[in-house]
Amino acid sequence: MSQPPSSPPPSSPSPSSRPLGIRSVVTAVVIATLRGGNQVSLKFALGSFAPLQTAFLRMVLSSLTVFCWSRWEGHSLIPESGQRGQLLALGTVFTVQIGMLHWGADLTSPAVAVILVNTNPIVANVLSHFFVPEDRLTTRRMVGLAVAFLGVCGVFLARPDPGLAPNPVLGNALIVLSGALVAVRTVFIQRIVQTMPTVRAVFWQMIFSLPFFAAGGWFLADRIERAELSWAPVAAISYQGVIVAGFALLAWVRLLKKHTPGTISVFSFITPMAGLGAASVFFGEALTPRLLLGLAAVLTGIALVTRPGRRAADIG
Repeated sequence: MSQPPSSPPPSSPSPSSRPLGIRSVVTAVVIATLRGGNQVSLKFALGSFAPLQTAFLRMVLSSLTVFCWSRWEGHSLIPESGQRGQLLALGTVFTVQIGMLHWGADLTSPAVAVILVNTNPIVANVLSHFFVPEDRLTTRRMVGLAVAFLGVCGVFLARPDPGLAPNPVLGNALIVLSGALVAVRTVFIQRIVQTMPTVRAVFWQMIFSLPFFAAGGWFLADRIERAELSWAPVAAISYQGVIVAGFALLAWVRLLKKHTPGTISVFSFITPMAGLGAASVFFGEALTPRLLLGLAAVLTGIALVTRPGRRAADIG
């Protein structure tokens, strides 16, 4: 007598769609807070170095940090034949994004920049909706992203201190474009680290950028007068290269290997709070009503996007 066909096993979530645990939440909050100091430290570095010079020095330190980390963990950095095209595309997006970030930061204030660059969760959630089946946009999430976007628009029109922002309109536009490319890179790297070690993807995007930043930094004319080199710019580049673009980036990509881009990217909204506080402390930048209202809208958007809902609705 034939046996009845067995029912198919229940589908399990993909490796990149695990629910957030306490450790992941704490890690994401710490990383987002550390990133809040990135724009402030970048402004310190730009006091003595041109934008692409700063980017080059930062990537040298970052790539060395990632290389040492890969040796410690025993991961091979040599790409396989099927991975080279992916790494080339990732490196291209990374180079353009970092270049825009540094140029924009040179032209606008750190408080404005740290809010505007965090437009990336808005774009990341939209892109993730189309490329990650488990990360669908719901009505609530779309409302939250829209509120956050309105806050960002208000910040874009702010009038920062001219001493910190010699060309805020152009600088703000470059920062917004950089933030959008962060979202593209977030969704892309989340997909490729499913098939290769995290450190390999992070390392090669940095190595790819080095010759472009070196050539641009040393051969493009610098139209802004810089201060003499001191310990502050050196410390600032070290912070960016080792802490933010080294250990923090590795930890962030590891989170992306376990969780969807939309889930993780919303923690980036913590970064503006840390950044505004750092800009106020280190540069004496005024926290104007427009900036605070914009930040309030962003935080409201976070609450709407991250509020727990029914899982079926989230993925359906």
